[in-house]
Amino acid sequence: MQREEGLKRSVGTLGLSANIINIIIGSGIFALPAIVAGYMGSASIVAYIFCGFLMAMVMLCFAEAGSKVTNTGGPYTYIETAFGDYAGFISGIIAIGANLFADAAVSNALVNVIGNTYPIFASGWMRFAFLFVLFYGLVYINVIGLKQGMGLVKLNTVLKLIPLLLLVVIGMKDVTLSNLSINEMPGLKSLGETSLLLFFAFQGCETGIIVGGEVINPNRTVPRAILLSSVTVIVVYILIQTVSQGVLGSALPDFKSAPLAETAKVVMGPFGYMLLTVGAVISMFGYMSGTILNSPRIVYALSRDGVIPVKALSKIHPSFSTPYIAIIIYTSIGFILAVTGSFEKLVIIASSSMLILYLGVALSVIKLRQTKSEIKGFTIPGGWLVPVLAIIIILYFLSNLPQNEMIGSAIVIAALSAIFFLLKYFKRQKS
Repeated sequence: MQREEGLKRSVGTLGLSANIINIIIGSGIFALPAIVAGYMGSASIVAYIFCGFLMAMVMLCFAEAGSKVTNTGGPYTYIETAFGDYAGFISGIIAIGANLFADAAVSNALVNVIGNTYPIFASGWMRFAFLFVLFYGLVYINVIGLKQGMGLVKLNTVLKLIPLLLLVVIGMKDVTLSNLSINEMPGLKSLGETSLLLFFAFQGCETGIIVGGEVINPNRTVPRAILLSSVTVIVVYILIQTVSQGVLGSALPDFKSAPLAETAKVVMGPFGYMLLTVGAVISMFGYMSGTILNSPRIVYALSRDGVIPVKALSKIHPSFSTPYIAIIIYTSIGFILAVTGSFEKLVIIASSSMLILYLGVALSVIKLRQTKSEIKGFTIPGGWLVPVLAIIIILYFLSNLPQNEMIGSAIVIAALSAIFFLLKYFKRQKS
């Protein structure tokens, strides 16, 4: 494993947990309950429990790998350590690409929501200016220090959880038990389709743990933070679905654009609707603050390990101890994608890309146990059971992806493979 040069270990369990929760609980949860209810009706809770169990298997793999490979880079670093430069290059570029497309999508969704209330931001130069301030304001915060970036992430995590928890606590009194009664258990096909949808709502841990090289005592902190954040997200998601289903009943699927805001309107009146709408905006901004804190560090790690031949990207700021060039370059690409909208045709590749990344992490757990058995850290109880279950789950989800996503992902991997071997060839020639 490479030694970190200049990065400071200052992130504790609560900070890392907030970082993961902030990424996972994005804007999707504000629309998700209606979509899930459309598939499953009153049996929606079953899908959350089932998908929560499946996701727990995958997160346990992240916990073990993250406790043993403690450099900055997250899943890329685990896969590169286990399988070498080629697998590391593919997984690292896939992670960067998927995060960039997601950043572009979320930032556009954020400006669209604000543009609905203040039309001046809907188009033209004001839209451009809003996106510029959003991206480069977050660049400034994250360049001047990890402490500042983590402080913003913690604040956003608290602010996004407050309206959701208020809805749960206040909304319980308006829950009608008959709306929650399950008349018929869902079939396996329906459960599988809904779980695939929910699986993507649970994504984000892979981004939240990228700061591994800046975590205090990572052998213990990483698994604790992953387990704490995973349990928190599963519980929050189940409670939100219970309240929205219990309050709106069979009408829940009719409010696909803003089911939580509609639930809050019933529970708290117009103030509740506004509170959950503002909560959605805060959630999207929170996602942006989290991803611009974390994702550039994959760029830094690829350069640090020589996987991409641009050493400038691994430079650490002499005063702020942050990978400032990687942050600026990553965010600038995200900004260009956001203002041009060219990401739209590529966004479908992002979801399948993350599944491929998860598969790599689950396989790396098995490989690291065989080749790095002397490294101390968290080990999942039950021998090979959990990693093997995680691999089967991911392969199942991959097999259920639309054909165009499978083809798109295969083309991307083939193109990245060609680039990797070309870079390797030119490196040999230069030597």
